[in-house]
Amino acid sequence: MTAGEELYKLVAELYPICRSITGDGVRRTLEIVDREIGGLEVHEVPTGTQVLDWTVPREWNVRDAWVAGADGRRVIDFRASNLHLLGYSVPVRATMPLAELKRHLFTIPEHPDWIPYRTSYYAERWGFCASQRLVDSLPEGDYEVCVDATLADGHLTYGEHVVPGETDEEVLVTCHVCHPSLANDNLSGIAVATRLARLLGQGRPRYTHRFLFIPGTIGSITWLARNEDRVGRIRHGLVLACLGDPGRLTYKRSRRGDAEIDRVVAHVLGRSGRPHQL
Repeated sequence: MTAGEELYKLVAELYPICRSITGDGVRRTLEIVDREIGGLEVHEVPTGTQVLDWTVPREWNVRDAWVAGADGRRVIDFRASNLHLLGYSVPVRATMPLAELKRHLFTIPEHPDWIPYRTSYYAERWGFCASQRLVDSLPEGDYEVCVDATLADGHLTYGEHVVPGETDEEVLVTCHVCHPSLANDNLSGIAVATRLARLLGQGRPRYTHRFLFIPGTIGSITWLARNEDRVGRIRHGLVLACLGDPGRLTYKRSRRGDAEIDRVVAHVLGRSGRPHQL
């Protein structure tokens, strides 16, 4: 099996898992990452923990979610695609007319066959995402709505894997584990980080490499809040995201624009033969 085939296989396994910034989907994802690289340290940070000027939110988990017509048939079904549910939707069980239901539906009118990905991490509401074509096809009438989910005190979960180097100076490699059913963002980053960690672990690189598998934004803030004493060792950092599409590779430079990592990436991409953009 080629490297590309291995990466694709891992993405395919992770794709169906419903992930968010917290919850069992993140834990299941980290279990699979640990199976691939071994030695993944999993951290659980309780709800309400102060992390810099943010607070760890409540934990969200979903059992099922759907919208059904008068005949009982599910017209929007979380089981068919976990993108159908607005991320962090609060629990609801209600019957309502189409006009009211539409206030909770999200579409992309310019792409009538797409299901958008939407979240509401820090505002308590519920909703469903669907194609514009599906919403346009819904007849007038009453609809039964169910979001069988929990939003309660729990934990924010993230994974950390260290490849020791010749020095304790570190390269920080980060990828995000908070999106459901999005192959390019986040799964391509998870797959590449997992393979890179495994390859580096076969030798002893100059720098120690720390791999973080974290939910976006709140995960980074949480790690920084818990590791302020370690920040001084970080010499370089990379965030891996959107690596799986057929377009050119894109590298976003540091704020300085001429840091050593900027020059290294420009050198590597220049020699790769791949179309790229800096």
